[in-house]
Amino acid sequence: MNSDKMNWQELSTEEQVVQLREESKTNAVLIFKHSKRCSTSKVVLDRLIRKWNADEMGHIKPYVLDLISFRKASDFISAEFSVPHESPQVLIIENGRSVYDRSHFDIDYDQILKVSKN
Repeated sequence: MNSDKMNWQELSTEEQVVQLREESKTNAVLIFKHSKRCSTSKVVLDRLIRKWNADEMGHIKPYVLDLISFRKASDFISAEFSVPHESPQVLIIENGRSVYDRSHFDIDYDQILKVSKN
């Protein structure tokens, strides 16, 4: 396996969100919410995947949510972590709460790395 690739976990249910909230108490979690119908979302996701370095980001587990297919889970994320719904959107969850959320072209690999290592 290429160590530079993301090992995405598919996110589709509210139960998974509850589980990842618990998981975030021991390891940081990244949630990428996107729409397969949105060209901006595709560009941002592709950019994040191209820059992703598993050696640098081994401390954070990435989840991806197709918010068109799983809108209920997307709405649950917004409510659970008190963030407005946006797409594309990245959240970093640590200790059960969102410590970072950005959307559209404000999603930046270097910033995610910096925030998640604090």
